[in-house]
Amino acid sequence: MRQVLRSFDFAWQGLRHAWRTQPNFRIELGIGLLALALSAWLGVDPVPVLLLTLAVLSLELVNTAIEAVCDLVSPEPHPLVKTAKDASAAAVLVAAAVSVIVGIVLFGPPLLEKLRAYGKIS
Repeated sequence: MRQVLRSFDFAWQGLRHAWRTQPNFRIELGIGLLALALSAWLGVDPVPVLLLTLAVLSLELVNTAIEAVCDLVSPEPHPLVKTAKDASAAAVLVAAAVSVIVGIVLFGPPLLEKLRAYGKIS
């Protein structure tokens, strides 16, 4: 049981590090929380929103880990390090783009309904 608790402690340390040092992690978390609030306001199932938020945040954590290892292994610029960093950043970008598309699909119809009900659009 002690080893399991240590593992959780290491994971929390990783989350704290990402929160303190990665502005994109904080931005993505904030956007995710706003999306969850929007889902509550629109009456949309929050589960897909939560899962997408967690997927993007997870990839951001992996991106942070890859960048740290690359910086350790090769402090000087190297084409393979650039490729690794760019590819991990691209993974986060793709997940974020997918989240936006899913958000439009999920939130679009109920948002239009609310706007029509308030007389903001016809």
